[in-house]
Amino acid sequence: MNWKKILLIAADVVLGVYLVAAVTAFNKPEDAALTCHELRISIMGDAVEGFLTTADVERMLKADRLDPRGLALGQINTRQIEEHLQAKELIEEAQCYTTQNGNVCIRIRQRTPVVRVMAQNGDDYYVDNHGKPLPRAGYSCNLMVATGYITPGYAEQRLAPMANLILKDEFWRSQVVQLNILRDGSVELVPRVGDHVAYLGQPTGLTRKLSRRRKFYLYGLSQAGWNKYSRISVEFDNQIICKRK
Repeated sequence: MNWKKILLIAADVVLGVYLVAAVTAFNKPEDAALTCHELRISIMGDAVEGFLTTADVERMLKADRLDPRGLALGQINTRQIEEHLQAKELIEEAQCYTTQNGNVCIRIRQRTPVVRVMAQNGDDYYVDNHGKPLPRAGYSCNLMVATGYITPGYAEQRLAPMANLILKDEFWRSQVVQLNILRDGSVELVPRVGDHVAYLGQPTGLTRKLSRRRKFYLYGLSQAGWNKYSRISVEFDNQIICKRK
């Protein structure tokens, strides 16, 4: 018998068994046996408070039997949780991951409402920062209101960009309470301070128009009085037209 050949084969077998065992061990990390004892949910903030709370997200997971608490980390499908949450109409993006100490973390970016539409035809809904409608039933938030002649197309193409511009500016975010859309698509702005209507004309060149209005508020109305005029128009460039009461 060729003992040298037999010993080489035996050594190869032993080495193969060791490699299989090693790979199996490496594919079973220590945290796979850990149990999820805490679910941490964070909802990324924005200039405007959204609809969702962490309690809402927990209820979604429980209702669809995806609550990871009490499960071994190796049994938790984080990708499934992400896809499930992102399918919800109020959620724009979801990220789910586990930590080495046994926590499951979920980060939510929700669809951000920017204006509430209360149109003349009876439509009543919220619009998000992308111009898409949001459901109103069961949710509420403190936002400026848009009234008048508003179609879904106008809300997406004109109203949402205008609301985004206002909300990004701290001064206008605190000052504007209502946007009224006239039949021709032009815009009236109702301020929080002052008993007057601010006419913007068509919703174009809004950055310039709002800048001109702001200067007039700071340097004009602060001297003349906030209630001296009933209507202030910045429709045309380099002009501010005021109508006395």
